[in-house]
Formats: sequence, C-alpha cells, structure tokens
Amino acid sequence: MIAIGTFNKLEIARRTNIGLYLTDGSQDVLLPKKYLPEHFEIGDEIEVFIYLDQEERPVATTIEPYIFLNEFALLKVNYINQYGAFMDWGLEKDLFVPFREQARPMTEGNYYMIYMYLDEKTNRLVGSSKLNQFLSNDPITVKVGEEVDLIVSHITDAGINVIINEKHKGLMYQSEVFEDFRTGDRIIGYIKNIRPDGKIDVSRTKIGFEKVSDAASKILNELEKSGGFLGLNDKSHPDEIKSVLEMSKKTFKQTIGVLYKEKKIVIKEDGIYEV
Repeated sequence: MIAIGTFNKLEIARRTNIGLYLTDGSQDVLLPKKYLPEHFEIGDEIEVFIYLDQEERPVATTIEPYIFLNEFALLKVNYINQYGAFMDWGLEKDLFVPFREQARPMTEGNYYMIYMYLDEKTNRLVGSSKLNQFLSNDPITVKVGEEVDLIVSHITDAGINVIINEKHKGLMYQSEVFEDFRTGDRIIGYIKNIRPDGKIDVSRTKIGFEKVSDAASKILNELEKSGGFLGLNDKSHPDEIKSVLEMSKKTFKQTIGVLYKEKKIVIKEDGIYEV
C-alpha cells in the first residue's frame, strides 16, 4: 500500500500528457510532468514522496520536504486563515496546523517546532505544535552513556529542552553547554542520567572515561596550537576555562589530573605546560 507522508519506491506504470502514473501493484498515483526524471523507461522503479494535492488526492513528487510523517521539524508559517495556520514544508501545498493543535496562537512569518501526523478520520497530513503528546518517557528506550540524536525544542533559563531520538523529552543544563543553540538545531548528544521520575538529563559530551579522553585531546591540541603553554590551571575561573576550552571547570580539573599522571603536562602556578 502506498504510504502518505514518506518516500515510496514505485514502478512506472504508464505515461500520459500530464505525467507518469506510478504503481505499487494495487494502487496508482500521479507524478506530475514537472517532476519527471530526465531518463526513464516504463517498468523502472522510482523513489517519490507522497502527499495530498489541493483536491485531497494522493500525488507524488521527487522534492524532499522539510518534514516527514511522525517526525519533528522547525517550520515557518506562510499564512493564517479562519481554520488555522499553513506551514511551509517545501512542497506546493502547505501543511495545515489547525488552531486546536497550536500550543500557542501562531503568527504569520514566525517559525515553530512542528510534529506531522496522519489524521485517521480524514486521512490527511496535519501538523501540531503541541509536542508533548507525541513524546513519552515511559518506557525509556535509551540508556546512560548512549549516543543519541537530539533536536532543540525550546530554550529556557534552566536549560535546553531537547527531543531525544524523536521519542523522548530531555534536558541539557545551561551550565554544561558551551555552544549557542537555536530551536530546531539537530545535534548529537549523550544520555547523562535517567532519574527515578523518568526525566532524562543529556550532555553534549561523552560520559565517564570517554569524556575525559575527548577533553584530553582538546587540551593537548590547544597546547600544541599555543606553543606548548596554556595560562589555565585548577585555580582558573570557570568562565575563563569555558571561553578557552569550551568545557566545565570540573572536566578540566579531572582531565589535567589524568594528563599530569600520564606525564603529558606539567602544572605550574601560571598555567600548564606540554611535556
């Protein structure tokens, strides 16, 4: 069965004056003339995205949209009418977000994190900015130390709220973040802690020994670039360490301790020296 909201690999069944009709063996769908590949033969397979046109009929396109079924993306509001907002998702027909699916009233021209789902009653693709209903931390499918895909959902004074693997909610604390992020950014992170209440703490850096190993590489690289000396030690202000190395003072102290034991650096009053 042809799936709406995602890419399908379909066979070219026949050509008409309006385009190609593609089939999965039981259902046909039109690929409009403007999307025809340069070279093709009847019987070839072609990968196309399926959505509904202005007449609510399935239609194919070779354009890759900004969002797929059951996924999240940052989208811009093209216009608003009496029914809701219409988002630019890279295709001719905008993605509809009804008022009931807006976490807060949307404004034309602004960007919002959107989840796209298939409305079972109408069989239409619909967007929603009420993200929590599509995320669950019960059950949790990740473990501490695991590398995960993150999407920045929103930023507060406490931290950066993220979507983990398109499934769970998580938080990165502001005090542990040394980069500037914006809503919609897709990044790699690591599961730092899973609390008894099901909340998940996330880090941008690896956990445990791997974290120290990465930090050690960064410090040694900085030493090499600066001629074998860094004016930092365990008495340096956290902001100074953050500015130079983009790491916390705790990680810095742990790492220079390891490097000192391995005889790779010497720690003095004015800073650290490469051996």
